[in-house]
Amino acid sequence: MSKEMNQARRKVHQIMGESAYHIEVFGDALAKREKYKELQGMEAIYYYLILKHHWLPSQVKSLSHDDLVLLLAEEMTGWRVPKDAR
Repeated sequence: MSKEMNQARRKVHQIMGESAYHIEVFGDALAKREKYKELQGMEAIYYYLILKHHWLPSQVKSLSHDDLVLLLAEEMTGWRVPKDAR
């Protein structure tokens, strides 16, 4: 493998990891907005999608990262990662 290829792969995976982290942090904001008492992070995301779309938990938990990004795009519009999460 070339050094450039490995650097490109590393960058892709860093971006994917950061995106997953941002979705989970958004789950905290969503839980606050929706006034969830016990849920946060990904559990709040899953619960929100279950209520919104009337899907089963197993369906929501099987969604890919790309699916979650698409499904949450409107909700995340204007949201910024809080300073304490950067």
